[in-house]
Amino acid sequence: MSLLVIGTVAFDAIETPFGKTDKIVGGAATFISLAASYFKKEINLVSVVGDDFPKEAIEMLGARGINTQGLQIKAGEKTFFWSGKYHNDMNTRDTLDTQLNVLETFDPVIPDAYQNCEFLMLGNLAPAIQQTVLNRLKNRPKLVVLDTMNFWMNVALPELLALLKNIDVLTINDEEARQLSGEYSLVKAAQKILAMGPKFLIIKKGEHGALLFNDKQVFFAPALPLEDVFDPTGAGDSFAGGFIGYLAETQDISFDNMKRAIIFGSAMASFSVEKFGTERIQALSEEEVDERVQQFIDLVQFDISLI
Repeated sequence: MSLLVIGTVAFDAIETPFGKTDKIVGGAATFISLAASYFKKEINLVSVVGDDFPKEAIEMLGARGINTQGLQIKAGEKTFFWSGKYHNDMNTRDTLDTQLNVLETFDPVIPDAYQNCEFLMLGNLAPAIQQTVLNRLKNRPKLVVLDTMNFWMNVALPELLALLKNIDVLTINDEEARQLSGEYSLVKAAQKILAMGPKFLIIKKGEHGALLFNDKQVFFAPALPLEDVFDPTGAGDSFAGGFIGYLAETQDISFDNMKRAIIFGSAMASFSVEKFGTERIQALSEEEVDERVQQFIDLVQFDISLI
């Protein structure tokens, strides 16, 4: 019944109109695992860090019920580092520095205890590494969710297209959907992308919500209007974590339940942006999560009669 999460555990340094940070804990797998931990209690993590990564951060993951047996710690090497600066609209950013460090030679090792996972979240990494993870699993999971980005569409498109044939759900943003499909209309883009292999497609639109597609149905969920957005860095990964965490806990991969999972994912993304890094989603209460989900329900609930 476990959830397996693959991705980066990293350091970030972030500057936004609200302030800036020195090195803080980040990474796709970190945000995904933390967000998922509010729904699923058995989460197995596969990633790599250097021996500069703080022990306290690993203990924090463990305290959230995240198994770090698959987290490789490379002696004498440094953890992946990314630095970026957000513009005033908080939707665009400039990358100031990227240091691959341990990620440059990352060879994912799947511990025996992680085998037979039912749900797999392939966080943003090179498509070749994501495919390697699939190849090293003895049995195909019940659901495979893939996150990717425009960088891999630019430098590893053939590998990405091959990988799309082996997954169930693809999650990308609207700009990436247009690039991958060559279509400006997101409806046409979705049709083309679904024909590439995924059974379901999630197109994230940032502060404008998210769309869920399969070959016959479409669902739209709004984003929650927030007074302040401090740091959007982990929002997409927190969304993915809430989404797959809810599905893994409910064991229901129907379109209707994915609609619910989109709301829970959106709720976790809305928490993530309220503080820098993972600070906000490290210690949420069950009541906070329930109240936030209710806000989403209230946002879209209305009565109407057709005459």
